[in-house]
Amino acid sequence: MNAVTDAVVLMAGAGSRLRVGEHKVVKPLVPLLGRSLVSYTLDALARCGIKRIFAVVGFEKEILTPQLQKLCPPGIELRFVENPEWKKQNGISVLAAASHVSGSFVLTMADHLFEPAIVDLLLRQHINDDLFLAVDRKIDKIFDIADAMKVKTRGDRIIAIAKDLTEYDAIDTGVFLCPPVLFRHLESAKQNDDCSLADGVRAMAAVGHARAIDIGAGWWQDVDTPEMLAAGENQLRSRLGLTVSDRTKDEAGERNRGPQVKDPIRAIE
Repeated sequence: MNAVTDAVVLMAGAGSRLRVGEHKVVKPLVPLLGRSLVSYTLDALARCGIKRIFAVVGFEKEILTPQLQKLCPPGIELRFVENPEWKKQNGISVLAAASHVSGSFVLTMADHLFEPAIVDLLLRQHINDDLFLAVDRKIDKIFDIADAMKVKTRGDRIIAIAKDLTEYDAIDTGVFLCPPVLFRHLESAKQNDDCSLADGVRAMAAVGHARAIDIGAGWWQDVDTPEMLAAGENQLRSRLGLTVSDRTKDEAGERNRGPQVKDPIRAIE
């Protein structure tokens, strides 16, 4: 059994690209088939044996934290980590958790949908001081490839990662298995007291300690824009066997019918 039972979930940013039109709530709480977006992440982590989740919060934390407590699955210890510099890049949110985690940990974002099997795949790795990133090589299936974080690999080694790569063979799914040494690499990558998570991955790749794990047929979806939210909703509805009328009932707060709808995380495994 893998000893990794901690996860860090980043949710400090404003999510401004999604806060348009009808979506005025804080991003992790945006409704998706009758549930908050972040609830899918929390449930997926719980199913993979994670026992303690560090939620890195910032923007509208006073609204978000009480709702997260209600959404937390049974058996999970939920701890909040405040990032007062949430306007900076996401590497600063990762660094905010440095004094809270004591060993290796799963790292993901509150705005990514993913199958629990992807986390299970990462947890089977022998971590040492390597960082493992779950990557998708089904590039022709990626929604909004222009916005995706591209990855270039050599074997299972990451040799480049950036949104503007012109040569790449995989896409970053936003799900990681991280050693504590990541924090040191993020600190070293800072410029003007700021850094991104991708900066930390590049720093680890430079010394041969960043690896790519192919998710194969696995499914995930980033949710940064209304269009991405719609794409994720369509995928989930298809996997759950929902019809448009089911969706309408769900959004109206009526009870979903059938065990698949009641347990969407199990249904997409």
